[in-house]
Amino acid sequence: MQSRYTAYVRGNVEYIVVTHHEPTRQDVDRAAIARWSRDTDWQGLEIVATEHGGEGDAEGMVEFIARGVTAGRPFAQRERSRFVRVDDRWFYAGGKILREPLRAASEPGRNDPCPCGSGMKYKRCHGA
Repeated sequence: MQSRYTAYVRGNVEYIVVTHHEPTRQDVDRAAIARWSRDTDWQGLEIVATEHGGEGDAEGMVEFIARGVTAGRPFAQRERSRFVRVDDRWFYAGGKILREPLRAASEPGRNDPCPCGSGMKYKRCHGA
């Protein structure tokens, strides 16, 4: 999951595509991924939960929150992603976007990075 997030940050569309599970690759919109990657100021990735995905597992789940700012609007995308192992490599097999339970996705938490890009926590910057 972390390597896919890094690929979004760096605009490495090819990596995102090849880490999709084979049956899902034809559904990947390369242009949309490139546009979103390029137009987003990525703020961080938080792994919320994992299930399975260990050495002996064929499948695993990662729940995460990816934060960023696109077109001046902050977001927090919370997703439960399913991964499958094929020949000792993990591939993204699909995911479900979840609603942020405690606050709107556009509202950063007190300890989140400020969406303005200052590098400060929100509570010390625009949340003050």
